[in-house]
Amino acid sequence: MTGRPGDASPFALGLLLRRAHAREAAVIQEALRPLGIELRHFAVLIVLVDRGPTVQRDLAAATGSGKAGIMRVVDDLERKGLAVRRSVPGDRRVRAVEITPQGTELFDAAHVATEPLPERLVTQLGPGGPGQLTDLLTRFTHPAGSEA
Repeated sequence: MTGRPGDASPFALGLLLRRAHAREAAVIQEALRPLGIELRHFAVLIVLVDRGPTVQRDLAAATGSGKAGIMRVVDDLERKGLAVRRSVPGDRRVRAVEITPQGTELFDAAHVATEPLPERLVTQLGPGGPGQLTDLLTRFTHPAGSEA
């Protein structure tokens, strides 16, 4: 039940996944610190660069955030001039979040700062290990036949 290597507990996998995420997030967070953003901000910028203007509920789903959490992140991004909320034609209640030119510049800098980190984190897995880990995690998080 501890998440130690070789632990046969039914909870060991979840604990190992949590520890792996925490390790990866801490390394990326440290790289983002000089840019004045956190991983949660970068995650939203990634979605905005990938999808363009995106409504907040879709940002929450894409980043695994709750409604209140995504609102705080978007508030932060707006205060920093990295994103803006705009009305969605046809629905006054819905607001789309759009990255600003300043946000795009910061995203580019954050991408450069974080790009080498995933590879550095998995070097000890040896040849083929990083690809195998990615494949296994992809299959685990997106089981065959699921829409998730």
